[in-house]
Amino acid sequence: MKPRATSRGGRRRAVFSVIRTTVAVVTVAALVALGWLGYEAWRSEAQGLAKAASLPPVQQIALSTDGVLDDAWIRRALALPPRATLMDLDLPQLQERLLADGQVRSVSLTRRFPATLAVHLAERSPVARVMVQLPGEEPAALLVARDGVVYNGAGYDEALRESLVWLDGFRLSRQDGRIQPIPGMEIVADLIDKARNEAPHLYATWRVVSLARLQADGEIEVRAADVERIRFGTNQDFFRQLAQLDVLLDVAQTRPDQPLREINLAVGRTTDGRVQVPVLLDVPGPSAAASPPRATARPSAANSFFNPQKKPSAREL
Repeated sequence: MKPRATSRGGRRRAVFSVIRTTVAVVTVAALVALGWLGYEAWRSEAQGLAKAASLPPVQQIALSTDGVLDDAWIRRALALPPRATLMDLDLPQLQERLLADGQVRSVSLTRRFPATLAVHLAERSPVARVMVQLPGEEPAALLVARDGVVYNGAGYDEALRESLVWLDGFRLSRQDGRIQPIPGMEIVADLIDKARNEAPHLYATWRVVSLARLQADGEIEVRAADVERIRFGTNQDFFRQLAQLDVLLDVAQTRPDQPLREINLAVGRTTDGRVQVPVLLDVPGPSAAASPPRATARPSAANSFFNPQKKPSAREL
């Protein structure tokens, strides 16, 4: 017998039936999969909590740094609770606590199970110092890094502190309880580093570096033990200016009756290419002119026209 032909409506109902069956099967399979994943997540969390509950308290802080901070400092700065485990620690909060000290440039904290906290520090290095007086406190000498950050400084030798020049001729400000960085300190640090590394015999006589003319005139003033004012131009090569200064001081040694008061290295070259360095001499008075010439062209702090050992006044905040 010839089979009965299926109508269009029948075919549509058959297709919808297959689709409904497929959707139902997929839905059941998805629900089963989600239930299994949820159970596994719950079991993993439960195991993690059980494992964390069995962890011992932090027993070691493994410190690595490129500076001078030591284990005693890091323990004081972190101030971990006595029975805290690694899972009890809020690492972002501890990181902010360490970065609050300007000596720390960057920090990385890592848990090393079962009971070691690894701390890696990158520290700032001081290039100068500044006298600061906070409200209700005595004046204190703080350190200044290349990026202008002002900080107390821990772990440095006293000899290193004493070798740093003083900064003057600028204003300090505070925001949210923190001293703001000194603007323009990068280029000042370039001059200090160049003098310290390339002309240490000149740097050893420097006492104060002034930023008073830095923003307006592009000049850095230095007060040295043998010259009241040395002016450096920031638009010229510092090494060349230091070489010119060295020559002028050598010439001054041959003229002990004409000590130098000011050397302006910021003028630079004239239109015909010659180097022009104005020099101001300390002209002695009549009584001093009648006295015998001094044996050295570099006056001491006791008989100089200024006191090179005098520290800048404290910056009040």
